[in-house]
Amino acid sequence: MPDLNLRSTLSVAVGALCLLALLSGCRVGPPYHAPAPPAVTAPNYKESTVNFHDADGWKVASPQDAMLRGNWWEVFNEPELNALEDQLNINNQNLKQYFQNYMSARAVIAEARSQYWPTLTANPTWNRAKTSANQSVSSNATTGRTYGLWNAPLDASWTPDFWQRIREQVRAAQYTAQVSAADLEGEKLTEQASLAEYYFEIRGQDMLQQILDKTVAADQRSLNYTQAQYDTGVGDYISVAEAKTTLESAQAAAEDVGLLRAQYEHAIAVLLGRIPSDFSIPVKPMVYAAPAFPIGVPSQLIERRPDIAAAERTLAAANATIGIGYGAFFPQVTISAGAGFQSALFKHLFDWPSRVWSLGPSASQVLFNGFLYRAQLHQYVAIYNADLASYRETTLTAFQQVEDALAATRIYSRQILRQQLAVKDAQDYLNLEMVRYDTGVDPYVDVVIAENTLLSSQELLNAVQVNEMVSAVQLVESLGGGWDRTQLPTPKQTGAKTTNADYKLQQ
Repeated sequence: MPDLNLRSTLSVAVGALCLLALLSGCRVGPPYHAPAPPAVTAPNYKESTVNFHDADGWKVASPQDAMLRGNWWEVFNEPELNALEDQLNINNQNLKQYFQNYMSARAVIAEARSQYWPTLTANPTWNRAKTSANQSVSSNATTGRTYGLWNAPLDASWTPDFWQRIREQVRAAQYTAQVSAADLEGEKLTEQASLAEYYFEIRGQDMLQQILDKTVAADQRSLNYTQAQYDTGVGDYISVAEAKTTLESAQAAAEDVGLLRAQYEHAIAVLLGRIPSDFSIPVKPMVYAAPAFPIGVPSQLIERRPDIAAAERTLAAANATIGIGYGAFFPQVTISAGAGFQSALFKHLFDWPSRVWSLGPSASQVLFNGFLYRAQLHQYVAIYNADLASYRETTLTAFQQVEDALAATRIYSRQILRQQLAVKDAQDYLNLEMVRYDTGVDPYVDVVIAENTLLSSQELLNAVQVNEMVSAVQLVESLGGGWDRTQLPTPKQTGAKTTNADYKLQQ
């Protein structure tokens, strides 16, 4: 008869589980639809199609609808920069931090999925006790006796996923992991761009050092010449004093160049995960010109930027959280079952008559909690709306950054052309002044003015050339580098099974 009762109970439980499985497919949260980005009607970026009276200056590559791919820094055709970027991708500590954040986000998916499964617990116990003998109204056979009791239970409980509350938690965790993956790509792009900018800044400092060293050498020759004239009685001492002042000013400027170069070099060392004391970049004065590279069309930008992808996935996670908020309004049902053995003597603990079991569902529903769930739902909706505004602002900012970088690169390139003419004219001016001074027509102060004019023109030209390269790097960064949204892991990929080796403790 007990076996018949057990079969009857099990039949009822199986029927209840089937009903629960059908009900668990109900979804109460709002479906997610990716927001429409700002309408892009222009076929090209405005700053890439500005007309000039002539065709000089930086231009985009053709065809314009192409995009950079892969290792974007290789477009600059600088082998030393390529080698440094390869080291950064391996050793940069910020990238390692963002990668571990991504792995942590993946672990959260597994945590959420664990709620799909029953919870099994084992709690073997032994207890010895004595009951009171003064229980005159009790029919308990152990009244007034000392006895021991062995228990070997195995309990199970399972909460069916009514209203897809757990599924929404899993979705939210998957979307959050995608945000983390996009953040990793965004940080990688930022670190790579910073390295390229620092590299070109160092080369600019090397070129400036060369300019100032040549200026110091020329000023030293001028001082020697004026000193010789003064010693022979041909010149006056004021020319010697002016020559000394000019030389000392150039020497001071030449010394100052080393500070910025050292700081950029130290910054690159940290980007590469190295101690600045053990790292150096050889001096190599070079003049660069921004290459023509494809920038694509405005409609592609939304798919090329990791920060836009992160903002959109954040919005998807917020939508899933709203579903969790709706699920809180519905009852929670838990199926509990227990089985095991119980005996006063250990030798009889696992005998068949010592078996015990229990099975039954329970349901809980909050009837009143001060409208807490409603307030939480309102909070989730407000967070979603804020994330939507953040997504649109991120998209608008991306277009602004591209237009800014395009304008900077184009204008700097044209400024370089003008400044090169200014340097040539300043050199001619100095050559003529030297002739006039040598022939006694002009005083030496005119030579000093001409030298300062040339030095200022050369310094400005070098600075603008560096600015052009930095703006070119910023343009590539604002375009998303060589990344596109297809490289973002899917929700299924973020939740793929991981191993213990993936979470090995590092030293």
